[in-house]
Amino acid sequence: MTVGTDLLEALPVAVYTTDAEGRITFYNAAAAELWGCRPELGSAKWCGSWRLYWPDGRPMRHDECPMAVCLREGRPIRGVEVLAERPDGTRVAFVPYPTPLRDETGRLTGAINLLVDIQARKSAEIAAARLAAIVEGSDDAIVSKTLEGVITSWNAGAARIFGYGAAEMIGQPILKIIPAELRSEEADILAKLKRGERIEHFDTVRVAKDGRRVNVSLTVSPLRDGEGRIIGASKIARDFTERKQREELQRLLFEELNHRVKNTLATIQAIANMSLRRTPSPAEFVASFNGRVQALARAHDLLVHVNMKGAPVSDIVREQVVLGSTDGTRIAWSGPRVMLDARSAVQLALVLHELATNARKYGALSVPAGRLAIGWTLALQPERELRLDWRESGVANLRAPRTSGFGTTLVERTLESCGGQAEIQYGADGVCCHIRLPLPVDDQDSFIARIRSEARDEPILPVDDDLRPDLRGRRILVVEDEALVAMDVAAQLEAAGCVVIGPAGTVARARELIEQQPADAAIVDANLGGQPVDEIAAALTQKGVPFAFGTGYGRSAVPCGFQDAPMLTKPFGREQLLSVIAELLAGAGDRPGVVSMRQKRG
Repeated sequence: MTVGTDLLEALPVAVYTTDAEGRITFYNAAAAELWGCRPELGSAKWCGSWRLYWPDGRPMRHDECPMAVCLREGRPIRGVEVLAERPDGTRVAFVPYPTPLRDETGRLTGAINLLVDIQARKSAEIAAARLAAIVEGSDDAIVSKTLEGVITSWNAGAARIFGYGAAEMIGQPILKIIPAELRSEEADILAKLKRGERIEHFDTVRVAKDGRRVNVSLTVSPLRDGEGRIIGASKIARDFTERKQREELQRLLFEELNHRVKNTLATIQAIANMSLRRTPSPAEFVASFNGRVQALARAHDLLVHVNMKGAPVSDIVREQVVLGSTDGTRIAWSGPRVMLDARSAVQLALVLHELATNARKYGALSVPAGRLAIGWTLALQPERELRLDWRESGVANLRAPRTSGFGTTLVERTLESCGGQAEIQYGADGVCCHIRLPLPVDDQDSFIARIRSEARDEPILPVDDDLRPDLRGRRILVVEDEALVAMDVAAQLEAAGCVVIGPAGTVARARELIEQQPADAAIVDANLGGQPVDEIAAALTQKGVPFAFGTGYGRSAVPCGFQDAPMLTKPFGREQLLSVIAELLAGAGDRPGVVSMRQKRG
């Protein structure tokens, strides 16, 4: 049997022939290209490749190659894959088809071998395997689906993020993980896919097996068949729930910082206003104002050392009473280690500063024989509270003042604002003050956790005095837990002729005043010691009393259902306060708790 060499030369696939002993007698250009060399005819045996390897990489001897086996056994060899190494070191995968050649008598005269290059296929298979490994090992959810939204693949990342295994989801509709209110998204996605559009990153929400809502960033691409027709879609979903939580935490921290700064500014503003009203000369005003601001600063210094979580009573006593005093040897103080929360620490610091200032001006520390003893205990029943005794002695001819000064009022109101009590007694040889300060069991996280998304607040514009209604005799409830701010607000209202109810510094006290005393309007702090004021807002609404919120948080701290209520952003001044009171009274016939803010008339 002879084969036309011209025909074999023209073939685009590698072909070569051998004699019965395996010596190569012919090869075409495609074979030389596959081998990477041109072997000498008649001398090379069985195969023209530089080196041969089995598919697993083991070396293959030339005498065990498929052509050698074909000639030795006199039969065609099929189904074997071989790796050929070229002289330049590159390798190519091929499938040989060696077939014996015989003459008319059946005698073996040689063989012909056709070498099919499968390198492209092998490369594609390797690439597909690598891609499959990447998909399976990805932390992202990678899912494919039909144009009808039926899931066809579901990787380990999808199982980790959504909690469903592949067996639970393949064949199921993708709507299984889409919230009901977002299912219109899927219709839009499928419509774009059918038009061949790729959907770039967009943020949305999906539902996990346990009911959790997962924040994901989606990318959706169309899948095509071999003819280019769109047959489905591939989705990549990246879980950014933790990032979302970090962003929310950051927002809350900024809200908290904003609140603390504004509350501090409002407190300082109140200190200035109240000190100015109660001091007869500028020099005394500067001294008293500076002393109170410095007391506030020292209290905050203590809080900073423990990340604003609180301060021990002993440190507060030392900072506010003992340090910097020339009378330190006459001061005795003792008590257990009691850690106060941040708000209680600031309140106690202001109280002790006022008592110490009074003792140095008029009391035990103003006379050589005077002595001061401070002792405290922690009571756990019936409620957790700090009990502190301030005892002065060695003061002769002590007389109780006819009226309470600003310092005394500040001490009493500060403690009342948090449900505490200060009992001041003027004994035979000195002042005694018995302090009871309730201590919270929980921190303020319950309040911070309920802050909702931020909304922009409309400014409250002042009303001209000649347009403002007469406020004389109008009964105004003040709910505020910052004692100085509450005192300042009450003083401003009383100066305008209002009758002040309160101030109330706790939810319980506010509810009590609402039930017992009629009010025409109210100013309500949106955060009372870390507790929400929903009960107060509801009680005022039930009584038909219009009110406004006063807060350093912004409208994000306002209880649900009262988002439209007027708001005073701390620190606020006299004009803002009186303007909002006027607006509340003017709108008293409208829906309780909500009035429209009129613009300033020109």
